[in-house]
Amino acid sequence: MIETIGNNAGLVWNALNESGKMSTKELKKATKIKAEKDLYAALGWLAKEGKLVFTEEGAELYVELA
Repeated sequence: MIETIGNNAGLVWNALNESGKMSTKELKKATKIKAEKDLYAALGWLAKEGKLVFTEEGAELYVELA
């Protein structure tokens, strides 16, 4: 499980590095991570490392690299 989370974190980081700020919906589509829980686990991994900035715009959560 830890390896999967790490791999997904890499996919998220690469997508944000290429495209900049994205919503969680856009990230899920760009990374092709199927389960929401897997996306949020990857975001948690990167957030713990201090690599992400989160902003809320309306009901949408946006993520970008720190």
